[in-house]
Amino acid sequence: MIEVTELTKRYGRTTAVDHLSFTVRPGQVTGFLGPNGAGKSTTLRMILGLNAPTSGSTAVDGRPFREHPRGLRHVGALLDANDVHGGRSGRAHLRALARTNAVPRSRVEEVLREVGLSAAAGRRIGGYSLGMKQRLGIATALLGDPPVLLFDEPLNGLDPEGVLWVRGLFRRLAAEGRTVFVSSHLMSEMANTADQLIVIGRGELIAAESVTQFAARGTRSSVTVRTSEPATLAALLTTAGATVQPAGDGTLTATGLDAARIGELALEHRLALQELTTHSATLEEAFMELTADSVEYLAGDHR
Repeated sequence: MIEVTELTKRYGRTTAVDHLSFTVRPGQVTGFLGPNGAGKSTTLRMILGLNAPTSGSTAVDGRPFREHPRGLRHVGALLDANDVHGGRSGRAHLRALARTNAVPRSRVEEVLREVGLSAAAGRRIGGYSLGMKQRLGIATALLGDPPVLLFDEPLNGLDPEGVLWVRGLFRRLAAEGRTVFVSSHLMSEMANTADQLIVIGRGELIAAESVTQFAARGTRSSVTVRTSEPATLAALLTTAGATVQPAGDGTLTATGLDAARIGELALEHRLALQELTTHSATLEEAFMELTADSVEYLAGDHR
């Protein structure tokens, strides 16, 4: 388990993380989301003891990470796939880490097979593609068979097969009872992979809840309704406060009223419905809406 308590990090007059508190629990994949500059990477680095907080604290299984001996056996992390010695081979890189963390040498070959790098393990890392470096970074995180795993943008550079593999890997690790914490800007992958979300903006907590709960907070849900009398129904719904757009074939798209209320209105006015379907806001739509005030770098912004 990862615990973050009133965590604050300031760089001069800039506050990167502001009294942030949350808990990441084992047995599930927790996504870590936020706009660029929200403080996600800074938070991960403080959890791992790479940056010292201005105030507040972090703990991994009840203790600061620095107090865990043989770190890779307690926490596996991938923060930057390019942060490796390009002159070493993938195998030599993993063997050096295994030796310094008292990990059996046989484990190196196991993780190389698991990430699909056995054939390239003897090559220098400097010649690896970004996708191969991501796989090596994941192998490094898995090396000590740790109960807690942190990944910062692990899907960068991976092809579709690699993305599917990582999705399955994270789910399997969580099913084994591990704590899996994943920072990503790919909303579609978080929707498919994560169980819980930690969402921050400008260093502050916006949400700590399930993916379903967070998506439901978006207001862009709509209702598709089809009837033989679309003009009559459209006027009725508009009067009741809905925004209605005709889509042809007697189909209307309505926002501002839920399906239950639309059904009640149709029944009251004896209008037969052939379809009544709710379309919830996607995770991406909810994220864009709920973090709109926290976006630091806005394209087309001429303030």
